[in-house]
Amino acid sequence: MNTTASNARLHKMVGCALFAALTAIGAFLQIPTGTVPITLQFLFTALAGLLLGWKWGAISQLLYVGIGLLGLPVFTQGGGIGYVLQPSFGFLLGLIPAAAVIGALTARRTGYLTVLAAVLVGDLILYAVGVPYMYLILHVYMQSAKTFPALLAAMLVYVPGDTLKIVVVTALAPVLRRTLAKAVPNL
Repeated sequence: MNTTASNARLHKMVGCALFAALTAIGAFLQIPTGTVPITLQFLFTALAGLLLGWKWGAISQLLYVGIGLLGLPVFTQGGGIGYVLQPSFGFLLGLIPAAAVIGALTARRTGYLTVLAAVLVGDLILYAVGVPYMYLILHVYMQSAKTFPALLAAMLVYVPGDTLKIVVVTALAPVLRRTLAKAVPNL
């Protein structure tokens, strides 16, 4: 049995659980803005992808969404399977591919520009999943008259917060990666 590989896997699993918990905490650190509050979930999702890699970063977010769907109140408005009918649920789903893409784009290079580009792409993926899902729920399920362009325009309120999160992650990521590499050498 290779103990180095076992230890690395154990560290990834612990990191996965940690980032699932941090994302849950990030759901409650929020600024109410209407249908979907501004939260710190994406900040922890981006860090999960950067620090755990594409696979474990995505698994951490899948774990977060899974425990919420099982009924633990880890989403901004609770939890449970019925949450799939919330307009904001698409953004929760978007956390999974966002973490994966950020992790994949930063697997080999971790300079500031690489991290900035990766986190920006991850945020765009979050919107690419979240906004159409929100439109589907609002328009089809809730029978809202809001048009897709109007919904896109309503998303502009999130740009300043997202920009700040992207800057924070970009500034922290290289330092956190170096620190993590020293603390857990075979990760």
